[in-house]
Amino acid sequence: MTIGEMLAATVPMVRTLKLEYLETTPERAVLALPDEEDYRNHVGGPHAGAMFTLGESASGAVVLAAFGDQLSRAVPLPVDARIAFKKLALGPVKATATLGRPIADVVAELDEGRRPEFPVSVLIERQDGAVTSEMTVVWTLRPNN
Repeated sequence: MTIGEMLAATVPMVRTLKLEYLETTPERAVLALPDEEDYRNHVGGPHAGAMFTLGESASGAVVLAAFGDQLSRAVPLPVDARIAFKKLALGPVKATATLGRPIADVVAELDEGRRPEFPVSVLIERQDGAVTSEMTVVWTLRPNN
């Protein structure tokens, strides 16, 4: 099962918004939000909540790809999220999430018994490539013990 299939099966909001997982690697994830009338706001673009969910979901996908092998000893959790809306988003949009710290550094902190934090940067773009939103989600790996 791919990360996208797993999240679609376990996270109801992913199914509700029909998010598409276009790419998922340990360094980057790309997700798409289709243009659906039910998701639109008062100016005809995707609602801010839908765009936030797209960005947070992309960040979570890269976190799972990067740290899925650590799930037996730690739970990934977002601890802070910020979004800046830059341009009007119309039509379908895609989010590209990029891991902000080397995987080995984060795992080393976990090995030391610490609770590492690391940023994931997300760009949300229209089909024409214009960046409509920039987002940063700070994640942690909370040790199970």
